[in-house]
Amino acid sequence: MERISPPLTGNERETLRAYLDYHRATLAWKCEDLTDEQLRRSSMPPSTLSLLGLVRHMAEVERHWFRRVLGGEDLPHLWSDTHDFQAAYDASGSSRAEAFTAWRDEVAHARRIEAAAESLDVKAYVPSWQEEASLRLVMLHLIHEYARHNGHADFLREAIDGTTGA
Repeated sequence: MERISPPLTGNERETLRAYLDYHRATLAWKCEDLTDEQLRRSSMPPSTLSLLGLVRHMAEVERHWFRRVLGGEDLPHLWSDTHDFQAAYDASGSSRAEAFTAWRDEVAHARRIEAAAESLDVKAYVPSWQEEASLRLVMLHLIHEYARHNGHADFLREAIDGTTGA
């Protein structure tokens, strides 16, 4: 996934799409050139947070917001039988191939759903909020989620091999 800086001008949808893709690419970049073992390395006890766990979690987040909420699909969680988003963080038995395949698949679904939506004002019911939310809010929420976790990824990567940079 190529990491391209978002445009300085553009309409709202293009800008949201570009920022979301920028943050997606940032997470992938933070994981480049690392072994499965390094990707599974947790931050610091007692935390089990790892780069691979973040990738798995973001696959789950993409799946939830775009496919379940906006797409109305009735889908199970990828790594939990009990609808537990936190289960994705446990990457102890996972591999780069497994996590990144799931994440890339969910990103592809998300892009198709977003592109097919008539406008950013398209709304869908969010069961956990018991309210409707717009595609605009979903995209902003995903940007926020990636930005927060990319901050975690910065620290995780630096602890693994000293690599820094956003």
